[in-house]
Amino acid sequence: MKVYCTIGMQAAVEAMMPQLESATGGPLDFTWATAPMLVRRLQAGEETDVMILNRAGIETMVKEGRIAPGSAVKLAGSPVALAVKAGARKPDISTAAALKQTLLDARSISYTDPAAGGASGVYFAQLIEKLGIASEVNAKNTYPPAGGFSGALLLTGQAEIAIQQKPELLHIAGIEIIGQLPGELNMVTVFAGGIETTSPNAAAAKKLIAFLQSQEAKTILRSKGLDPDAE
Repeated sequence: MKVYCTIGMQAAVEAMMPQLESATGGPLDFTWATAPMLVRRLQAGEETDVMILNRAGIETMVKEGRIAPGSAVKLAGSPVALAVKAGARKPDISTAAALKQTLLDARSISYTDPAAGGASGVYFAQLIEKLGIASEVNAKNTYPPAGGFSGALLLTGQAEIAIQQKPELLHIAGIEIIGQLPGELNMVTVFAGGIETTSPNAAAAKKLIAFLQSQEAKTILRSKGLDPDAE
């Protein structure tokens, strides 16, 4: 059975892979990328059995008739967060002013390319424009590879601060979360799932979606930086 899954949910889904394969009765073939990248592939003609995307992606697939009626469900939410290499000094991001100064003082940063459509990259690009520091920040930014993790650039020394969805940062060993964006600057992305209308594995797909909504799954989601109760 094929599953297209956003990297925002990757760490949590990988952690529950044995339970998912047990619930569905067979091996699962996962494709990982940002939700917009997966949506574009589906719109180009690719097919899958289960989609785990951001809510906007699932809503797009519903409108295009790609999601089986009644199968779309909310799974969890994730804030945008910042991280540094493990052991490094944790700068102040407790207020909008402190965040702005920290971004100006940083020697290098990494956030995801907004052109790839990932929610954190799009939002952060808008945020630094709003703060009036876009040119300064972008001059020292290095984008991770498309569909990749900005936290990985902390380990290579290409970035001093990484910005991405909290679960995506937690996916990288050897880095530490500073915190999420402060106060009203915070943004939560909600992830959702659904079953492809034409899936030949609809029964197994329903079992996968059901497990993702179970209490056991919710515990794993929380351990990976996701909030199953987010709206």
